[in-house]
Amino acid sequence: MTLQLNGTNGLTFNDGSLQPSAASGKNLIINGDMAIDQRNAGASITPTNAQYTIDRFNGFASQASKYTVQQNAGAIASPSKFYYYLGATSSSAYSIVAADFFALNQAIEGFNALKLNWGRADAQTVTLSFWARSSLTGTFGGSLRNRVPNRSYPYTYTIDSANTWEYKTITIPGDTSGTWSGTNTVGIYVSFGLGVGSTFSGSAGSWAANNYISASGAVSVVGTSGATLYITGVQLETGTKATPFENLRYEQQLALCQRYFQTFSHAWVGVSGGAGYFQSTQGTFNTAMRTTPTATRTGGSSTTRYPSSSWAVYTKTAQRMVSRVAAASAGGNEGWTASGILEAEL
Repeated sequence: MTLQLNGTNGLTFNDGSLQPSAASGKNLIINGDMAIDQRNAGASITPTNAQYTIDRFNGFASQASKYTVQQNAGAIASPSKFYYYLGATSSSAYSIVAADFFALNQAIEGFNALKLNWGRADAQTVTLSFWARSSLTGTFGGSLRNRVPNRSYPYTYTIDSANTWEYKTITIPGDTSGTWSGTNTVGIYVSFGLGVGSTFSGSAGSWAANNYISASGAVSVVGTSGATLYITGVQLETGTKATPFENLRYEQQLALCQRYFQTFSHAWVGVSGGAGYFQSTQGTFNTAMRTTPTATRTGGSSTTRYPSSSWAVYTKTAQRMVSRVAAASAGGNEGWTASGILEAEL
């Protein structure tokens, strides 16, 4: 038996079978296979501007209620080797004006984009690849932008057949100008336009000193009631050619997502010494978060002695949190719980 060794694909035997190589971290996009949806568990939402949908993807919306987003919207078959996709559906036939913007977006952390050397003479070329399907045909658009944002690269791709999955690749030269974060702030915004007005649209195929979210003349999904755009298998990697999508195990992908969003559950039992007596508990996060998160209690117990309104965060870091509840009266042992969400999004 003969075999071929490839750093991207792994071992390919002469019978066509494949032993994949270990995950390399080549994909700068997190949750590009759209498998993780901690917030909504597959439910449809109508995003407000910058509201997160599935993990790591948010929706841009200059106007409210113009489209919905859902994991596996429409329940259609995914492309081969993918089970999930992110679907946007237009809620009306809206005519965009110059200052409008509607898009699906992922912010890549600067630490992860640092290796690209953008803003320097040796800036690295990248290739964006993904599967797309739409009820519309024509030239669609999106962009890559810096944090400010005052550097952007609008791109286009063509959907030739309606309601058909098509594979797209776009090669983008590294930007040798501008300021690109290499810390835990936004490194790169990657956007997929759903309808963007002329103020935020620019000529495709070159870097510009502007905040362009999409390319001029691109299809407006929100312009047709019920129109759809579905994407999956999103990958951004260094180099001039797209390579096979980097599949991570579910728990690996979940851990990457939890750097920005995760849930918590605290529980404790104590004896109240009287009104105002505190019961406290400490919890370590599933993974260290990007920065000290915002904590929001969404559930748990509430009793006469320990009402839910008395719960509060006592202290927290990017790795752990101490929360506590104040007693309303004295009494014996009593249990109490609190659950909620932790957010440290870009």
